[in-house]
Amino acid sequence: QVQLVESGGGLVQAGGSLRLSCAASGSIFSINAMGWYRQAPGKQRELVASITNGGSTNYADSVKGRFTISRDNAKNTVYLQMNSLKPEDTAVYYCNAEGAGHTVWGIRRGDYWGQGTQVAVSS
Repeated sequence: QVQLVESGGGLVQAGGSLRLSCAASGSIFSINAMGWYRQAPGKQRELVASITNGGSTNYADSVKGRFTISRDNAKNTVYLQMNSLKPEDTAVYYCNAEGAGHTVWGIRRGDYWGQGTQVAVSS
């Protein structure tokens, strides 16, 4: 099993910053793309940013220029630096990783999710 554990959420005023972290652990064979999604109340989960293991990044238009995704491959950890936060950034943020893990049946590919961390931005 591969587990993702997020940290770094919280309450911040508009214009402030937060940094989210997500560490993968467990029976990891490989971790490929990693990313952050978010889900606001009453809305669908949406992609915020993603990064390949080669470092190529992709961002939602709504966060370009304000958020930066990065990763430490040696630690199987992905980060999301969020600056100039807006009330509309309020959501539960979920870490996602595509990869493969060791199982009793051998190596199996998987799409893994963290438990989510709340980000609240006050106006």
